Amino acid sequence: MSTLIETERLTRILPETVPVTLVKDISLRIDENEFVAITGPSGSGKSSLLYLLGLLDRPTSGRLAVTGHDSGPMDEKERARTRLEMMGFVFQFHFLLPEFTARENVEIPMRKLGRLARAEMRKHAGDLLGSLGLGEYLDRRPDQLSGGQRQRVAVARALANDPPLILADEPTGSLDSKSSEQVFEILQNLVRERGKAVVAVTHDLDIAARMQRRIHIVDGKIA
Repeated sequence: MSTLIETERLTRILPETVPVTLVKDISLRIDENEFVAITGPSGSGKSSLLYLLGLLDRPTSGRLAVTGHDSGPMDEKERARTRLEMMGFVFQFHFLLPEFTARENVEIPMRKLGRLARAEMRKHAGDLLGSLGLGEYLDRRPDQLSGGQRQRVAVARALANDPPLILADEPTGSLDSKSSEQVFEILQNLVRERGKAVVAVTHDLDIAARMQRRIHIVDGKIA
């Protein structure tokens, strides 16, 4: 099994008047085809860790490698390219662009990566949305969709470039129980049926208990 992410003593400190430690000395591995929960109390550093794993923030110290490649020397262009190719992101609030349709939102990562022709992007976005039960909603804008439907569009967008790793920050946190279960099952199926690795920050311990592995964070450290 290949290792997608590996960290050694990863630390992030905000250089305030009184420095604030968000993440401290975290060493871990994320392998392909894993379903991993990151849990911990509010303010413990869960989301800060996820943002480091996703190359959205830079660590103060320590090492983070993506498929064996040290991210430290990467410039912003290389980091952005790595995110586009290797990672998909799902957040608590979907962050869909309100002026675009569901299909157009899913096309955005493909446009940024620039590998497919327009017609191919359009078809692929439609196929992804269809596979998530949204085939009849392709041309609807976010304000015409329910909360659960918007989050499924966000999952489709995360899958647009077929990345091996999906990073999710409280993906069910703003949903009702039915929609929450639907989104959880979709993430679970990404691991079981598509061979993805999924790392999800969650405050829901029932959901975390159903995942393969749990990383519990307290005061920025693995407890």
